[in-house]
Amino acid sequence: MARILIVEDNPANMKLAALVLSSAGHAVIQASTAREGIALALSERPELVLMDMQLPDMDGMEATRILKAAPETSGIPVIAVTASAMKGDKERVLEVCDHYIEKPISYKSLIAEIANITR
Repeated sequence: MARILIVEDNPANMKLAALVLSSAGHAVIQASTAREGIALALSERPELVLMDMQLPDMDGMEATRILKAAPETSGIPVIAVTASAMKGDKERVLEVCDHYIEKPISYKSLIAEIANITR
């Protein structure tokens, strides 16, 4: 199973995502801000990052750009998680992130997506 970094500022969303992923056998690393997520990605080298796009200190797009620019983390797949479903948002997010999931998250779909990515 994969080591997954969840970057999510909403405690309820974090708790649910961590529970679902750990129940599926994944090791979970948690960050509640973009800067904390970047630091943990650089130090822990997860196999996958689940990145909320709306974070208080820096948006998820900018955090992902920083991860993709760093040689140590450039190859880590990033799944964007967002409640933004405006026309063009998905395409704009996918210019930076590797995958895109809308909130509310279907955890069954998320587990299947992670299985495909981490094979």
